[in-house]
Amino acid sequence: MKASRALLLLLILIVVAAGAWFALRPHGPATGGNVTVYYTKLDGSSLGTWTVSLRAQQPGESATEHLHNVALYAAVQSVAGPPSEVQAVRFPPGTHVLNVLVNGTTATVDLSKEVTASGGGSFAENGEFKGLVYTLTGIPPINAVQITIEGRKVDTLPGGHLELDTPLRRSDW
Repeated sequence: MKASRALLLLLILIVVAAGAWFALRPHGPATGGNVTVYYTKLDGSSLGTWTVSLRAQQPGESATEHLHNVALYAAVQSVAGPPSEVQAVRFPPGTHVLNVLVNGTTATVDLSKEVTASGGGSFAENGEFKGLVYTLTGIPPINAVQITIEGRKVDTLPGGHLELDTPLRRSDW
């Protein structure tokens, strides 16, 4: 009788300890998880997605640093585009992300000058940036994306089809 009570008490303690661990452990992107990366399909309006894994927040890495790292990784994945066998609107060859800064709910994505070589007119420009904006605004608390090129704010790309002087939002598409 005493042995069964001791066993029952031990089981209750194990359940309580496991429940406390589950309730108190970090949740969300800080524990790793995934981010959805968007791309624009060749029809110019439909979005496709793929999922990439995130690393967990590292010891000593603040929440602000982790958000920066997640946003930077997501932007790099978005600009690189989906696997080559997937038909998608893509950024011009050589375009890469120089940096991402998150200030409040706006992410500023600094792109290399190769992005200005887009030759597909409004179709290409809209497709390129739609995927990038959808990707980054899927990361809380980001709801807008400001684009800079080589550290400078620009009104538009050389084609002049997409206004880049103000932050872009999902509602722009």
